[in-house]
Amino acid sequence: MAGVEDFFPNLRATVAGWGPDLRAAGAFLTVLPVPMPVGARGRKVAKPPASAVRAFPVIGAGVGIIAGAALMVGRDLSIHPMAGALIALAVAAALTGALHEDGLADTADGLGGGQTAAARLKVMQDSRIGSFGVLAIVFSVAIRAAFLAGMATPGVAVLALIAAGAASRGAMSAVMVAIPTARHQGLAATFGRPAREDAVTGALLGGALALLCLGPLAGILAVALSAATAFAVAGLAKRHLGGYTGDVLGAVQQACEIAVLLAVVVIG
Repeated sequence: MAGVEDFFPNLRATVAGWGPDLRAAGAFLTVLPVPMPVGARGRKVAKPPASAVRAFPVIGAGVGIIAGAALMVGRDLSIHPMAGALIALAVAAALTGALHEDGLADTADGLGGGQTAAARLKVMQDSRIGSFGVLAIVFSVAIRAAFLAGMATPGVAVLALIAAGAASRGAMSAVMVAIPTARHQGLAATFGRPAREDAVTGALLGGALALLCLGPLAGILAVALSAATAFAVAGLAKRHLGGYTGDVLGAVQQACEIAVLLAVVVIG
């Protein structure tokens, strides 16, 4: 009797390859104590493999699940929907070390605070946050919280958080092959350019998870809005910075998360 591997001869190798990528993506995108992959000589790999981008949506969905659980706890405690939404977003930010919020703030400061690409990149490297950055974070949190609080039921909000977490991380991987890196050092340069196949896998996986969570109507709109938003941010980055940085990827995630939540609100 034919086994599964008779039809998919590379299945075991494929599954085994996803393990290190999931761990690397988890270590890269969250502050959780995820063990990094081990190299051939038994040493931990300090640099995450670029192929880990294909696993980004899985990690994003996981963050959404945990944030959604916090939202449901708020519902069980009869907390106001807006307060519950803010708690969920706070949990998500804590899980990621506010990595994406920080990227959004730095990108906003850079785009609003320099006349040349070099000047904008220099602003983005400054650890201090400026007016544009503060406003970007405030508006991002406020808009997402308002969308979540206004959804039909807490259950819909939880599914929206999972879909937004997955699709927005998938969009990050697409941007990484759509435009070049803006500089030869920094987080994006250290991570490396992923292969197009891995980036496309990540983008498609993020879209598939969004469709699974939201259904065909809201899911298709969410994926379309997320893709349009990602490439709008990528276009701005390429034009004004020369390419993407780790901060730009954070801005992509935040903007695409808003786009997905907007799609859910629009469909109702």
